[in-house]
Amino acid sequence: MAAEYVLEMRDITKKYGENTVLSGVSLKVRPGEIHALLGENGAGKSTLMNVLFGMPVIHATGGFGGEVLLDGKPTHIASPHDAMLKGIGMVHQEFMLLPGFSITENIKLNREITHPNLVSRVLGKNLETLDMTAMSEDARKALDSVGMSIDEYTMVAGLPVGYMQFVEIAREIDKTGIKLMVFDEPTAVLTESEAAQLIKVMKKIAAKGIAIIFITHRLDEVMSAANAITILRDGKLAATREIKDTSIVELAELMIGRKGEGVVNVAPRVAPHERVALRLKDLVVEMPGEEVRGISLDAYEGEILGIGGLAGQGKIGIPNGVMSLYPTEGSVELFGEELKLGNAGDALRSGIAMVSEDRKGVGLLLDQSIEDNIVFNAMQIKGEYLHKLGPFTLRNSAAIRKEAEEMIRELDIRCFGPTQHAGTLSGGNQQKVCIARALAMNPRFLFVSEPTRGIDIGAKRLVLETLVKLNREQGMTVVMVSSELQELRSICDRIAIVSEGKLVDILSPDASDADFGLAMSGIKPDEHRTKGGSAQ
Repeated sequence: MAAEYVLEMRDITKKYGENTVLSGVSLKVRPGEIHALLGENGAGKSTLMNVLFGMPVIHATGGFGGEVLLDGKPTHIASPHDAMLKGIGMVHQEFMLLPGFSITENIKLNREITHPNLVSRVLGKNLETLDMTAMSEDARKALDSVGMSIDEYTMVAGLPVGYMQFVEIAREIDKTGIKLMVFDEPTAVLTESEAAQLIKVMKKIAAKGIAIIFITHRLDEVMSAANAITILRDGKLAATREIKDTSIVELAELMIGRKGEGVVNVAPRVAPHERVALRLKDLVVEMPGEEVRGISLDAYEGEILGIGGLAGQGKIGIPNGVMSLYPTEGSVELFGEELKLGNAGDALRSGIAMVSEDRKGVGLLLDQSIEDNIVFNAMQIKGEYLHKLGPFTLRNSAAIRKEAEEMIRELDIRCFGPTQHAGTLSGGNQQKVCIARALAMNPRFLFVSEPTRGIDIGAKRLVLETLVKLNREQGMTVVMVSSELQELRSICDRIAIVSEGKLVDILSPDASDADFGLAMSGIKPDEHRTKGGSAQ
């Protein structure tokens, strides 16, 4: 008698050190079922899949708690190769193709068909001749199964990204004994028509009895493709639903659903809206993995504007584009004056300061003192904290020390003193040094990207309180870009949600969880309601 489930993951728990990233998560997938796996960034989806595929990072960090069953039988998956041997395949979000090889060679990679020759009979099987005819026949069948008419001998280099995604799928289909396939954000790089074709292919695969785990953030695709859904939130199982028993609105709410828990308590106020501080018009930013595709947005003087969205959707590209850290097009106005794009120094001199999302790679000089880090930009860009003595320029050590001590006191930077190296500080205190460096520029406008990434809860609160203090007491206009929606909702006046490089909606912090979930999935709540409120 066949097992009811091809895959069961029971009470999966995973810790990295003291940090619990999965807590008692269960997942059940039937043969021939398309099972959607949903959750915000950091919800635990990737870790759960790492457990399923026996990734080295799981085994090297103490393994996991719980049990994995295939076809009803407990199993141990030792490695990704072992997972493949057990019938589990994956279509990756980042392509795993070799550009210098043909489509056929990529599809048959590590599963080549060979036949003996005179040399191999003497020196061994590794020197057998590739049977390109047999391999191309297999590749042709696999390509036909995903609706691709392209020649199987075509080189992968130069193929459109949509074609490469279908080649990835064809490679998995060609494997024998596949019983479960994981599709990791497969439509992220596809056009609308290509995404529709992919969903047809997924249904075709499932009709053959192969189960599919479909990881995506596009809820409309979930409703059109999936049979069942599992939602993770903060490393825990939030809900499991059959598709007939749910709706886009409920799924959006379940993904976000923290019921208004705040990170920092901020007194409510009427959001400033009298004067535009920053105006973006048709902003295009070529930041790899965070492309911005024509965003127009106003930030008002004196407000805290949040910019949220899932990872890789373009929100990080906005401040990096305004600061000209990547090729940028469009227009940017700061307090009514056009900002010339192409030079980060010009942006800094105009009154914008930025706290980068990459505090170790971009934000800090880890081998330098706290005081040197704080005044670095002001010295380099504005020539401050320097003595001019004829042809010589010397550091104004007294002014540097005074500024550093004031910042350490005002931002409560926990350290031994201004001369301590930044690399020896905790993550939260490093972030405060990044903020101090920005403030040393005396900016009129402050960008902060992922200000609480990688720091503990107490440090998060202090950083957020610092931003509120700068805004409320000093009147500084702040734009905070963050993947942590609840942090945005706790301190921002308005929150702009970005998806696929475009602005989807601007929401009030007290908008419903469902509205935020829809917007992060690329659906404007008002438009969804206009269409009837359900995509079932």
